[in-house]
Amino acid sequence: MSPLSASVGVVTYERPTFVARCIEHLLAQTRPPLEIIVVDSSSSDDTERMVRDRFPMVRYEVCPSGRGATATARNICYRIARGDVIAFIDDDAFAEPEWLERLLPSFGDPTVGGVGGRQIRGQPGETDEGLDAIGKLLADGTLTANFTADPGTTVAVDHLLGANMAIRRSVLDELGGIRDGYAGTCIREETDLCLRVAHAGYRLLYDPDAVVEHVAAPYAKGKRFDLRYAYWAQKNHLILLIRNFGLTRPIVRNYLRTSTRGALAECSVRMRSAGGRVRTHDTSGALRSVGAAFVRATITLVASLSGVWAGAELARADRRRS
Repeated sequence: MSPLSASVGVVTYERPTFVARCIEHLLAQTRPPLEIIVVDSSSSDDTERMVRDRFPMVRYEVCPSGRGATATARNICYRIARGDVIAFIDDDAFAEPEWLERLLPSFGDPTVGGVGGRQIRGQPGETDEGLDAIGKLLADGTLTANFTADPGTTVAVDHLLGANMAIRRSVLDELGGIRDGYAGTCIREETDLCLRVAHAGYRLLYDPDAVVEHVAAPYAKGKRFDLRYAYWAQKNHLILLIRNFGLTRPIVRNYLRTSTRGALAECSVRMRSAGGRVRTHDTSGALRSVGAAFVRATITLVASLSGVWAGAELARADRRRS
């Protein structure tokens, strides 16, 4: 059997400097990709000019949907890619030379639909954290990540890291492509794809030898883990569960209970902090703690309600399309 070919897709928004470094690493692969495709959602033409001037061998495409449509950009890449496997890497992730060479061998097994790799974040002890809980979907609806962990061998997982994952093209054809519906920060769009691959009967694998350095570039709007991030994380997670399992399934109810308890626990901690500040006559600090507790709890509630409604609507739309 001839080796599988691989197209590499890079989706980006207003990060030309990071894209340039990403491409440089892709061009240095020991297993050269069939093609490199950059799909750009930027409002400026900085990335386009950079790619055309410095990397004429790279295919450049525009995503007209703009910011907040990562899955749409990935789908553009899928539609034009020619490889047997489509490997996605974030614009702020820099592949080690053997990255693609390590990702592809597992696809020799026809039951494998997707393979993901490890990220380097530069944190102490990161390779040993969560070795027994890499890429899992738990019964309470929460996800484990631990994509910096190195178990020393390839392991089966429930979902992959969007910054470092490859999907078999024939499986994407079977699924009808990549679907969107995960707005805002676009969190969970790659998890949706992974769950769909798994529900179609294919396995997902994590190979710790397929490594990228993931530097987590700044967001174009807001900061990681700010209130805006918290809102979209809660809303999109509920959309993910409802679309893939159904509104009435236990995993959705379990997640609502788990996330509500988490929000109440955080609220309790902040309220205790406020009480401590009152005892030390730090009235302004106490008010800030109370305000922060109220805001966080409100965001969780609003995002949960919005996520349930949007998830149900999108699930109905999915059924109509299928």
